Amino acid sequence: MTRQQSPVSPPVVLTVAGSDSGGGAGIQADLKTIEAGGAFGTSVITSVTAQNTTGVADSHLLPVDQIEAQLTAVLDDFDVAAVKTGMLAAEPVIDLLVEYADRLPNLVVDPVMVATSGDRLLDPAAEDAYERLLTEATLVTPNADEAAVLTGVDPETPADLRAAGEELREMGVDAALVKGGHVPGDSVVDVLVTEDGIERFEHPRVDTEATHGSGCTLSSAIATRLASGDTLGRAVESGVDLLARAVRYNLDVGEGPGAVHHMVETRDRAASEPTAEAVEAVVASLVEADVSPLVDEAGMAVVGATPYAEDDGDIAAVEGRIARTREGLRSNRGVRFAAGGRVADLLLDAREIRPSLAFACRCRHDPPVADALDSMDWETVSLGRGVDIDHVRDIFAEREPTALLDRRRDSTVVFARDTATLRDRVLGLAAAVDD
Repeated sequence: MTRQQSPVSPPVVLTVAGSDSGGGAGIQADLKTIEAGGAFGTSVITSVTAQNTTGVADSHLLPVDQIEAQLTAVLDDFDVAAVKTGMLAAEPVIDLLVEYADRLPNLVVDPVMVATSGDRLLDPAAEDAYERLLTEATLVTPNADEAAVLTGVDPETPADLRAAGEELREMGVDAALVKGGHVPGDSVVDVLVTEDGIERFEHPRVDTEATHGSGCTLSSAIATRLASGDTLGRAVESGVDLLARAVRYNLDVGEGPGAVHHMVETRDRAASEPTAEAVEAVVASLVEADVSPLVDEAGMAVVGATPYAEDDGDIAAVEGRIARTREGLRSNRGVRFAAGGRVADLLLDAREIRPSLAFACRCRHDPPVADALDSMDWETVSLGRGVDIDHVRDIFAEREPTALLDRRRDSTVVFARDTATLRDRVLGLAAAVDD
């Protein structure tokens, strides 16, 4: 007996861009990002490049009639919900898209105009053609260099990014997301300018050169969210958040700097259930071993981070903590995300410096526990009562301690890279207190 089919109908997103044989940018990055975002990716290839993580060796622009044939093939068959453009390379290609603009809904234009070296990629005629395309777009996403070409405003500060965005609006662009990755500063600030006003998106800068494919990934992510029905503001916020995570947890591939992690959010979501199960297993083992000497009135907390955790929503924790009862230790409730409180914050701050740390357990801190810690061969540090929690990053920049004494909460927080190590450390500490 054959099985009954059960088809699904994801929104369709079209990318019009060049091919990157290295897989980090261009069509390849676009399709990975689109699929990761829950849409169906289609493509029109404008050019073929021979490149890898170290650079571009060669490129070939396809004939415009071949590009148009791809475009009509997709548009005649698929109900395209959003379109993003990347490397268009030449004036005839840009003019082709202007001609088809009324069939390109939710058009997101990433104006690939300037190489990483700062060299112009287009001749003046093609740059003028881009200005015509921008007036047909839902959103344009230039970086600082591209914004300078388009507007004459050379962004060096967030205020300049806003000025460039406002200038683009004056040119007839519906909305502009002017990206600040090339603007100096400890934070990356991107500025969205629309008819409704100005919105700023800010993330800490990541110390890496592995940003290959960042523009492609961002514009594809935004187009995918628009295809799924998000408002422009929400689509941009989602795309910027994705890119921040994709840059931090970049892909270490090839001999060059590497590429952004297009699938990072999908991989992280896939790890959520295993992470929660890992925390549950640690909790069960600690309850079974009866680590009561480490549990005070505030209870014991166990938390675990997904592999690409960025905030409390990526931290699995015992809701209500582990508490003493007449029947012995028990977990008040189950494990869920965004329930870790201060222990989750401490783990996230530690991971800023030591990303391989994945689990932590909050125990009591009193003289018996202090004596036990003194007897153990552990690296232990202290967070004073008057010290801000952000100081944790400074502590972990100098060393990777096994335990942190949080004197603000009279607690001992034990850290580990895996659940087996965390369990063994907590059981060892409990045994030392008993002795």
